[in-house]
Order: sequence, then C-alpha cells, then structure tokens
Amino acid sequence: MIVNTLKNLPEILADAPVLIAGPTASGKSALALGLADRLGGVVVNADALQVWSCWRVLSARPSVADEAAAPHLLYGHKRAGEDYSVGHWLREVAAALEDWRNGGPVPIITGGTGLYFTALTEGLADIPPTPPALRELANARREAEGHGAMLAELDPETAARIDRLNPMRIQRAWEVQQATGRGLAAWQDDTPPPLVPLDACTPLMLEAERDWLADRIDRRFDIMLETGALDEARAIAPIWDASALWAKAIGAPELVAFVQGRIELDEARSLAQAASRQYAKRQRTWFRSRMGAWHKIACP
Repeated sequence: MIVNTLKNLPEILADAPVLIAGPTASGKSALALGLADRLGGVVVNADALQVWSCWRVLSARPSVADEAAAPHLLYGHKRAGEDYSVGHWLREVAAALEDWRNGGPVPIITGGTGLYFTALTEGLADIPPTPPALRELANARREAEGHGAMLAELDPETAARIDRLNPMRIQRAWEVQQATGRGLAAWQDDTPPPLVPLDACTPLMLEAERDWLADRIDRRFDIMLETGALDEARAIAPIWDASALWAKAIGAPELVAFVQGRIELDEARSLAQAASRQYAKRQRTWFRSRMGAWHKIACP
C-alpha cells in the first residue's frame, strides 16, 4: 500500500514540514517512514496514545526496526503517571521545528490526534497549568456530583461554546476558570499565531473506506494479542487507574479486565476491536469537521 500512496501524493513543498493525519490503522506510520527516507526527515509523533512508554504494542507505535531506519521523536517518552497535554506536545514539537530551522532534518509530523494538528496549524491558547490540588478537587467533584455542577459555574461565553456532553472538557474549563480567574473562551480568544500554518507545510489526510479500515483494525488487534499486548496489560495492571491519561489507550481497559480475571479473553478481544472501530469513527468525524483544507489521500 505504501508504494501506491507515495505515488499519489500531491507536490510536497520544498524543505517544509509534512503533516500526515488519518484514522487508526490507515497506514500513517508507513507513509511517514517512506517520506522520511525520501526527504531525509525525522518522524515526529502526533498521537496522544503513542507518547506512553507502557504501550508500544497496544498503541501501534513504530517498531524498533522502523525507529532504526529513520529518526523518530516523541514516541514512548512519558511514563505512566506523568502529566501530558496538547500544550506539552506543542512545546516539544516547537523544539523539533527550531532544530529544522537551524539546519536539522525536515519534520514529518504524523498521528491520529486531531486536536494536536489543529493546535499546530491554528494556534493554541497559552493557558497556565492547573495546580495539582485543584485538579484533585475537580476530579472529586466530577465523581461525586457529575459534570453538571461545574458546567453551571462556567462563565456564559465558555458555557455557550463548550461541548456539554463531554465531562472532561467541562472539568478542564472549570479548572482554567478557577486557576486563572478567566474563562476558557477568553483564553481561546487570545490564541497566538500557529507554529505551522497550513500554507507553510504539506498537510496530508489519509481517508479510508469504512469496511476496509474495520477489517484492518480487527486483524491488527489480533496481531497485537500475538506480539505482546497482553504482556503490556499484565505489566500495568498493578497500578491500573481507569481515569488516568495513559489508561485511555484503545483496548487497554478490556485487556486489563481480562488480566484481572473480570472477563474472558474472547470478550476482551471483541470489546477492544469494537472500541477501536468507534475510535476510528470519532477520528474521521473530527477530521471532516476541522481539517477540510488538507490534501486528501485515498487508501488503499
């Protein structure tokens, strides 16, 4: 597939970053590696699930062989329990871009986290981090009261913009308001210029037919089970925290449930594959709504 995809690419801007987005299992990593070879570039991760050191197999991080074939950045560099956000990622990507501007390899930024790409190409408000004590209070309130109480306390402008069905987005907005004295909407209105405007890069979007992608997702998960995903689940089970960022890896809750004896392996497999297909659907929805100006590449 990678050979055909490389043939179908649009003209790539000379010595400019290449961005590759697409749903899970669509072939982004293989395309990035092919372009890294062609351009002498460095592959930079833009997937929130692949930053965690505990999930090489389950998050479909590039293999050891792939990492040896070309430089890779921001893969598996955060330990379970560490804090991480789109702001952290953007600051780390800024360092790779600075290296490129100083004569380093061209960044080939690839992944499936749409929020990372929109922050990179549209800008991100520079909001101070939430103090740990406030985060603990917010977590306790959400668990005890639900997110409706925090939603009611948001400023009107933020409340009008926010996704009211997303408890974590509401909690984040409440934390920002409490920590800074300003609503999230006000911070967003002060967003600085983007690090990589769309007209200063080559933005590529892999588009996959639903049934083709679903089949790839299911087959890939079976391969994960055969090549170490269960070992990763066993290793993390003693410190499992379903609310943690690192625990959001697709398939992790199901495999940990099996390891802990709460469900059978066949059920864990089926549930994880379904969760992966739902994740791909959410990714495609985000890409269509927020990244319509990107070059579309059909796959296979």
